[in-house]
Amino acid sequence: MSDIDTILEELGLTLPATKAPLGAYVPFVQSGNLLMISGQGPVGASGATVTGRLGDGLEIEDGTRAAQMAGLNIIAQIKAALNGDFGRLVRIVRLNGFVNATADFTHHPAVINGASELMHDVFGKRGVHSRIAVGVASLPMNWAVEIDAEIEISV
Repeated sequence: MSDIDTILEELGLTLPATKAPLGAYVPFVQSGNLLMISGQGPVGASGATVTGRLGDGLEIEDGTRAAQMAGLNIIAQIKAALNGDFGRLVRIVRLNGFVNATADFTHHPAVINGASELMHDVFGKRGVHSRIAVGVASLPMNWAVEIDAEIEISV
């Protein structure tokens, strides 16, 4: 068990199994020392999802939980890409967060904090990152959020 697995266990979190892509792309690509993780949705280890729109039936807390779930999927993809060797992770460089929201919903940063705080909690200083949090009219599978990531790794 890696240190990261231990941290996740201590936080009471379970990494979901990695998901197959929903289209004509791959879940991650490594280019030099950068690892790009394709967009991940709020699908839990049990298969439960968070769907719907923030501002139309979903509250900030629902969105935050969805962002944390998407973040766990990002971590699962990182683990797969690095063959379980989290020691190769230098830092989370950037998260790009998309929030399925009504036109008058303006708390996108608070929603994506669910993933940002997860990265800080799990990776410590290596989890500090830049970020974008934007609202969109819809997302695949009616997900509440979708998040992708750029990670620096040692090669």
